[in-house]
Amino acid sequence: MKKNRGKVGWVFLATSLAMAQGACSKSKDSGPNINQNQTKDGPADQGPDLPRLTGGDSTRGQQVFRFETFGNEGFWTDAVRLPAGIVAARLTPVQALQAGLSVNVDALDDATKAAVAAELASQGTSGPLLNDPATTVALINANAVIGVVVKDTNGDGKLDVASGDKVGVSCALCHAITDGSVVKSPNNLGGGSVGKQIDGPTPHNLNVGGIFAVAANTRALYPLLQVKLTANGDKSIGRAPSEQGLTEKSTEAEVDAFVSNPDFYPLGSFDDAPDGTGAQQHIASFFRTDLAAPWGTPGDIARLENFNNLVYTVLLDLTSLVTPEGRTFLQALGGKAAGAELADDYLAILKETQVAGKGGVVGEGFPYITATAVPQEAGTEAAPVGLRVDENALRDLNAYTDSLQAPAPVAFDATRAARGREQFTARCTNCHNVDQSKRVPSFIVPMKSIYPGYNPTVLAERPVEPGIRTIAFAPIQDDPTTIFDDKTVIVEASRRGEPRGSALPLLLDLGRKDRFLHDSEVAGLDSLLDPARGDKAPHPVYVQDATQRGDLVEFLKSL
Repeated sequence: MKKNRGKVGWVFLATSLAMAQGACSKSKDSGPNINQNQTKDGPADQGPDLPRLTGGDSTRGQQVFRFETFGNEGFWTDAVRLPAGIVAARLTPVQALQAGLSVNVDALDDATKAAVAAELASQGTSGPLLNDPATTVALINANAVIGVVVKDTNGDGKLDVASGDKVGVSCALCHAITDGSVVKSPNNLGGGSVGKQIDGPTPHNLNVGGIFAVAANTRALYPLLQVKLTANGDKSIGRAPSEQGLTEKSTEAEVDAFVSNPDFYPLGSFDDAPDGTGAQQHIASFFRTDLAAPWGTPGDIARLENFNNLVYTVLLDLTSLVTPEGRTFLQALGGKAAGAELADDYLAILKETQVAGKGGVVGEGFPYITATAVPQEAGTEAAPVGLRVDENALRDLNAYTDSLQAPAPVAFDATRAARGREQFTARCTNCHNVDQSKRVPSFIVPMKSIYPGYNPTVLAERPVEPGIRTIAFAPIQDDPTTIFDDKTVIVEASRRGEPRGSALPLLLDLGRKDRFLHDSEVAGLDSLLDPARGDKAPHPVYVQDATQRGDLVEFLKSL
């Protein structure tokens, strides 16, 4: 797969881990060691038991997961202007479902439930209620659109975006689905569904880029997009051809066209690193988080609460990047010149698009989020932009996502799955445990092991730099022939003394997926395991015999 490709297709996103990327070595060297360090039930060395915050309240954690924004409604309403875009686009509930958004039926009042049920029964999804933009606003005001949270910011005791209340984003947007009891997914609408909310599973058809494009100021998401920087030779890295990377001069129409292009921003993907590379990855599940660490596809974050803090303080309010501490973070990741340029370009966009921060002054008063300032920790895992949201909320969120269970497996052939377990034990336990109730092995699989064809070019060194970086990170490097390594070009595990490579995923709820590896480049489990992909391809662990391969697929679906 070449970097200068424009036809990646509808392969697919977020927050970090690839659901079924797999790997082929535990070794920290650069070569594949397919059959080393293997036992009957999993790798002999499971890796370090990484620490985590415990003792939280899962009931409070559910509220954090579903509704906590820590003030990011300022960013999504005043900077990105998502509510304004929804109103301007006259977005209907059917169109929202087509974008992969889902509706929690339990959030609706009895009259609305009855009206929706009656219309579906008589007219399906072609009725007037589900095709009326006013209904979309009513659903948002009811906090029924999962992950899209309206706050009573005008203090009048009511939730009404038309009266000035603001809309933010919570964890649930990318990490929850419904049971489809009212409208199922996938269907002719696309990926969205209507029913009782189920927290934890990935909404695999969530069109994150398409949702971004609806916003009135998509340019405010600039650091999460594929951009060209002068410091990098006016070249970009991502799914789009290098010359098509965005700049601070790109128009709103150009940015909208970019993010709404499924070749550049595939369904179910999200880029969880504000480094200017277009490295959207398949959104990870967020159940049984007690079993999965480290965090992020590259395994660069050791602790779950630190990953969640990054999401809140950076990804859901990018204006933190134009603060002095945010600049330190960007320069630590991408180098002094590139980091400074990315921050400068982003601030220029915020000023040009008249984005005002908390004080109402354009280009000032950032970020919007409510957090404790710890500037001395800027650039660290615990506080990348020198901010830390409420520790009790992080603890409660840990407790809740730890308690969430994986959905029941989809239909599978039990007889074949039993035979497939034998195939899994023989071929996959160098990296993966057979028993999925055990914690995921926490070592990093080196890039050359997970991807034997990896042949990178060093783009820049990242030595110790006083005031910016206290340790030397691995060089910034990229293989221009593939998108598989894009996620690790800048953000990778050398930040915590581990090799550049991939963290291991939970192998649960695979039956609902149709795209695999963190960049979603493989369609279907059978294709993932088919040697036709070649011995230099990412994750080259194959089953030659088609019947045995099918057995292994049935076992994976049964998990």
